[in-house]
Amino acid sequence: MNKKLITAFLAVLLTACGFEPLYVQKQHNERWFFGGKFDTSISQEMSQVKVEPIADRFGQQVRNQLLDLLTPKGQPAKPKYRLYVMLTGKDIYQQAMRRDITATSERVVYHVDYRLIEDNKEVVTGSSEAHTSYDILANPYSTTMAQKKTETDAAKIIANDIALRLGAYFHTKFTKKGSVNDL
Repeated sequence: MNKKLITAFLAVLLTACGFEPLYVQKQHNERWFFGGKFDTSISQEMSQVKVEPIADRFGQQVRNQLLDLLTPKGQPAKPKYRLYVMLTGKDIYQQAMRRDITATSERVVYHVDYRLIEDNKEVVTGSSEAHTSYDILANPYSTTMAQKKTETDAAKIIANDIALRLGAYFHTKFTKKGSVNDL
């Protein structure tokens, strides 16, 4: 098939399923378009979020990732929103057992809860989790480094998930006044 025909078909298919881009500008006649500029109201609103300190080393990593994603120019002097994130669990599962019943790898699942507060009112609450794994190697140093890499990767996954959900909340707040059928 022709690449242009496939692209046109996918574009029609995506619009039919209710897909809406997160960062676009809205035309006055209520139709979506991309005119070469991103709608900055959502990113400006996200930059008004103060990420509160999070306990433990893992929490520090999540917070640093959130700061990079939400407020890359620095935390706001007078924040409009406050984001609270709390690690609620870390589950470790041993996998791939050897004959002597020792594991060759571990799967780690991190669980966090988060709340976005505006004017002492919760506007967004949710939970997120990250599934990662690492190999248990003969060299203890290599295993320790693999554990640290897994923790860093999980912090990035969780921060990206939270930032995406906050972006979706702000998108809904600023662009969706009615239902999808009203567009």
